[in-house]
Amino acid sequence: MTNLNDYFDPVSIESPDYNCLASQAGFPHNISIHTENSPLKNLDKYKIAILGVPDGRNSHNIGTHKGPDAIRGQLYRLAKIPGKSRIIDLGNMKRGTTFNDTIAGLTDIIAFLVSENIFPVVVGGSSALTLSFDRAFSEIRERYTLITVDPRIDYSNEKREPDSFNFLNSLVHNHKSTFDHYINVGYQTYLNDHQVLNRFLKRGSELVRIGDVRKAIYLTEPLFRDSDIAVFDISAVRQSDAPGTINPSPNGFYGEEICLLARYAGISDNLKLFGMFEVNPELDIRSQTSGLAAQILWFFLEGFSQKQFETPVLGDSNSGRFVRYHVKVTDLTDDLIFVKSSLTDRWWMEFPAGEGKKIYIACSYEDYMKANRNEVPERWLHGAERLKS
Repeated sequence: MTNLNDYFDPVSIESPDYNCLASQAGFPHNISIHTENSPLKNLDKYKIAILGVPDGRNSHNIGTHKGPDAIRGQLYRLAKIPGKSRIIDLGNMKRGTTFNDTIAGLTDIIAFLVSENIFPVVVGGSSALTLSFDRAFSEIRERYTLITVDPRIDYSNEKREPDSFNFLNSLVHNHKSTFDHYINVGYQTYLNDHQVLNRFLKRGSELVRIGDVRKAIYLTEPLFRDSDIAVFDISAVRQSDAPGTINPSPNGFYGEEICLLARYAGISDNLKLFGMFEVNPELDIRSQTSGLAAQILWFFLEGFSQKQFETPVLGDSNSGRFVRYHVKVTDLTDDLIFVKSSLTDRWWMEFPAGEGKKIYIACSYEDYMKANRNEVPERWLHGAERLKS
């Protein structure tokens, strides 16, 4: 791929009837925008690339192809992102003749951006577009953990063409896929097939019910910190806050909660790709859902601007940045080793990986306290099981 201009249409949105912010304080003020008079070039100076994918095919949520422009229109009304985040809006990807053509094009784009160390923020469109995320990471041979904020586990025991309700089938059953681990935040039990839930639990997936998330939402931060791809489905938000989707539920996250989860994704050391899907402007009320989706993106980008890259230096005992705690638990032969950042107060667990190497898995202060009570933290059990396999 040499010229991204061949893949994208320039940004084109209508000016709002009013602005609450001065132009220099608005979101577009400190980002670059692909327009007809400003073609794409010199992408290597950017850290984040926003791209719309107006393709709602392979989804029952007819109308999601209008989502990217509706969300962008609301995003540009918000305040600029603090700091000097180097962001470019690539515009909307040109839709393929078939849905598979769109998937192929998006796969090429994501693989290129990730390889160039540019973070793609994909705004859909149908969540079936997640297939391109898998293909891109498989193409560059990078094993990945996928975290979804979704009331449903998008997997079906029935064999049918991949769509927004079963795209996980293509990841799980494709022997060429580098899909390694799955995490779901906020599933609602009554919306899911219990056989599907049991299938994913047996394969070591981490599934967190919405009730458990809302009891202590901050405990989801380590889950995002250890993930490579994050996919947000707007139907994870309750209908009163986000009516503009085909399957709204009376229950779900409040707007403030989903924005906090997006910020956790933004500050993640490991995350390399973010997707927001299933906003349907045709079902929306006074742009409420597209407005919330824009705020979700804003909080993600704000978190990204505050990112502290600590994971690469966790093993550096001379940095003076981390404190190690050894905890003896009766049922285990070796001590549990916890690592705390003196800068951010974040925690990790340290595992031996052979040949003197170590692997770190994100955890919380609560996991450390549980070990001090002579209990084995569930996060440690998940990590140990994954390392065995």
